[in-house]
Amino acid sequence: MKRDLYFSKPLINAAGALGFAPDFRSLGDFGSLNRFGAFVTNPLSLRPRLPTAHPALIEFPGGFLLHTGLPNPGFHAALKKYSAKWNRADLPIIVHLMADRPEETQRMVRELESVENVMAVQLGFAPLLADDIILLNLEMCLGEVPLIFALPHEQVLTLGPRLVEGGASAVSLASPRGAVYDKAGNLVTGRMYGQSLFPRALDVVRSAAMSGLPIIGSGGVWSQADVESMLKAGAIAVETDAQLWAPKEANV
Repeated sequence: MKRDLYFSKPLINAAGALGFAPDFRSLGDFGSLNRFGAFVTNPLSLRPRLPTAHPALIEFPGGFLLHTGLPNPGFHAALKKYSAKWNRADLPIIVHLMADRPEETQRMVRELESVENVMAVQLGFAPLLADDIILLNLEMCLGEVPLIFALPHEQVLTLGPRLVEGGASAVSLASPRGAVYDKAGNLVTGRMYGQSLFPRALDVVRSAAMSGLPIIGSGGVWSQADVESMLKAGAIAVETDAQLWAPKEANV
């Protein structure tokens, strides 16, 4: 029987923001995870991933670009290390999976169905992955655990409705990608973060909600006013990311 997706509180962290398991020390001066409605893990792949050979963090006006390679210990090593912590956590857990290969994603989702305190699975995808592969993930992974599909802005309004009609519980906004030249003149691509992303993200959330999509808003959410704006625009929950890394400056 499929479980319902329900947030007791609308604020959650974005994947990649706070590690693989809740740690109240992670927020430093920011506050307490008691203010959150769920904890989203860092992205996990079936096999271990090393950091990229050339990691980068490059600032631009209003934000920064980050390139890491999404390192992680691999799904089964993470389960062994963190599943007991997930079970003991005061917050329900949303496990974020890299879902580029549907057969591998299916294996991970099926195992998570029996892990205590996992409330949902969030599926993230490589840039420019074909719609058919994302839809195949939905078909193969539907089961007891609610599925949240993290989509680029460009796919939210085109692919999102098809996913929800097919049984997905919600759609979330993946961090947008961009390119910036570093000091050496090399063009670096990666995920973008920062307050400058908020107006575009809010517009996508508004459009998605108007079309009836259960949408989780994110992108440049930096204050309680931003959270409230996302909710007012129709988001069912709101993800925060970069401001969790600079808690003394955050106002959420």
